[in-house]
Formats: sequence, structure tokens, C-alpha cells
Amino acid sequence: MFAWFKNRTELQRLQYDYCKMMKSAYKLALTDKDKSDQIHEKANKLLSQIKKIESQSIF
Repeated sequence: MFAWFKNRTELQRLQYDYCKMMKSAYKLALTDKDKSDQIHEKANKLLSQIKKIESQSIF
């Protein structure tokens, strides 16, 4: 059932989660700004992890 997750790398999973969080934060911004900011903060933490992994893979 969850076979599509087995083929993804950690970087791909983080990118997927980041994209999903940003979309939900954008939708929530119209109704609940505080909740949107919380999700946006979590997404920024994921982004820092993504950048860290990408910088390690370059070298």
C-alpha cells in the first residue's frame, strides 16, 4: 500500500513534506494567520534540513 515511499530518498521525502506544508500554510493564511505561521515555521525547519542534505551531496 505504501510502496511509493520505499523508492524515495530522504531528500525527496523532505521536499514532498515541505511542499505539502507550504500549500497548507498558504490556504490557512486566508482564515487563520497564527496557525499558518506555525506551519510556515515548521516548513522552514524542513527547508534548512533540505539545504543541509543538498550541500552534503554536492561535495
